Amino acid sequence: MAIVWIPSLLRRLTGGKAELRADGATVREVIDQLEALHPGLKARLVEDGRLKPSFAVVVDGFSSDLGLRHPLTADSELHFVPALSGG
Repeated sequence: MAIVWIPSLLRRLTGGKAELRADGATVREVIDQLEALHPGLKARLVEDGRLKPSFAVVVDGFSSDLGLRHPLTADSELHFVPALSGG
């Protein structure tokens, strides 16, 4: 099972949990499984079938350009990182 780190601004949807575990061959499949357990999480992360621009996904320590299509292994770690803005 992949380990998924949840940013603090989404933890109210996970009952305060910062770390979750989920199965899936891709980031999309993991988000779908998490949505079944924690309704509302997918709507905060996904828009029009893509990861919202306000979030980046880091898989196994590397920022992913593949977004929801990024392949995972059983021991992958995912971090949903809020995008930084400003100047």
